[in-house]
Amino acid sequence: MRAYTYIEPGRFEWREKPKPELRDSHDAIVRITLSSICTSDLHIKHGHVPRAIPGITVGHEMVGIIESVGPEVVSVAPGDRVTVNVETFCGKCFFCRHGYVNNCEAPDGGWVLGCRIDGGQAPYVRVPYADTGLTPIPETVSDEQALFVGDILSTGFWAARISEITPDDTVLIIGAGPTGICTLLCTMLKNPRRIIVCEKSLERAEFVRNHYPEVLVTTPDDCTDFVLANSDHGGADVVLEVAGGDDTFHLAWKCARPNAIVTIVALYDKPQILPLPDMYGKNLVFKTGGVDGCDCAEILRLIETGKIDTTPLITHRFSLENLEEAYRVFESREEGIIKVAIKGE
Repeated sequence: MRAYTYIEPGRFEWREKPKPELRDSHDAIVRITLSSICTSDLHIKHGHVPRAIPGITVGHEMVGIIESVGPEVVSVAPGDRVTVNVETFCGKCFFCRHGYVNNCEAPDGGWVLGCRIDGGQAPYVRVPYADTGLTPIPETVSDEQALFVGDILSTGFWAARISEITPDDTVLIIGAGPTGICTLLCTMLKNPRRIIVCEKSLERAEFVRNHYPEVLVTTPDDCTDFVLANSDHGGADVVLEVAGGDDTFHLAWKCARPNAIVTIVALYDKPQILPLPDMYGKNLVFKTGGVDGCDCAEILRLIETGKIDTTPLITHRFSLENLEEAYRVFESREEGIIKVAIKGE
């Protein structure tokens, strides 16, 4: 089969590879019916993910149909339509038992799909620890509705959960890219007093205004003054930094009120500075880390009941054979693109 492969920094190419086979009793083989491109794939392409192994098939946002399972898999079966979690995790180690599945201690635990083992930009993928890494999709939920459950929607859900948002809070979300919108949707479930989104792209800011009119929108240049004018205690009660830009980390802590929570969702291309003398007295709590994607079943229930809808994020659709064009458009941010959906073979 043809598989889109990380060759070296700056270079992805199609390669012929054998169809994956079961290697462990907890594995499953999934036929990919729909996938997408994540910004993390671009980070791999540009050499900003040192863990990524040249030669692996990229891609970790996908849904599909199970073709076969190992003898010890009990929660899913051949023929099931499933979301594939960005993380594979054993569910038994110290970190998994505490909900920190990104730090799973098992071999092939954590984010490995499309990074350290072959991912899903191919017709088939092998998923280790299928009982935890795959979640059945309800019959009334479409592939497009479920496409982002295993990664960016899990990221938004995790970020909103660890940010301890209350109904009295003013919440600032920096960044309205795909993960930012998913974070916004999950923040809205918490019903805070007000939500402010900061976004520099005029197209993406307009997307937020059109789809979520109750949300306040500002730009990076105006953000500090805007947050002060629309908050009660000298800044936002909770800040979620989802942009990962050159100045967005600084903007995040600056816009937070004293004793606020600042949650870092973004991936950065370079180290960030924590200027403690400038921050003295703010008494901020920073929360960081990779997504702990262990809430897929709950997220699917929210989609099924109409409480979350990410389908407006899909602005472009491609076939798998046109994946290189999909990458070009996604990376260049042409044509108002937010997310792509790539139909499997």
